[in-house]
Amino acid sequence: MAIRACKALREDGKRCQAPPLLDGHFCLMHSPEHAEEMAEARRLGGLRRRREKAVSGAYDFEGLADVGQVRRLVEIAALDTLSLENSVARSRTLAYLAQVALKALEVGELEQRIENLERLVAPRLPKAKARR
Repeated sequence: MAIRACKALREDGKRCQAPPLLDGHFCLMHSPEHAEEMAEARRLGGLRRRREKAVSGAYDFEGLADVGQVRRLVEIAALDTLSLENSVARSRTLAYLAQVALKALEVGELEQRIENLERLVAPRLPKAKARR
């Protein structure tokens, strides 16, 4: 059984590999009948990316790739939560954020300790093992 593929060509000249819509020869992205919908989806995606950059810049937030970045997100969430009215939900949120912050601090401390140990042990390892 042959698998159908979209008949559109991509910018690099290769065929689109997406499955076509049931009633046509093109996938949703390339279907002439859905061109307006796709244009609107691309516009909204661009707006989201611009908003994401503006928000990350305003909060000095760079992502979640390391412990420091996770700690920054928790800090932002805690500050935003502190600005809310007193309530049980606010207290619960703050308690949860404190737990997350403690875990991030613990992980950061363990990372640092392991790094320090590796730095101390590395000169004592034979050359072949140190290169691994």
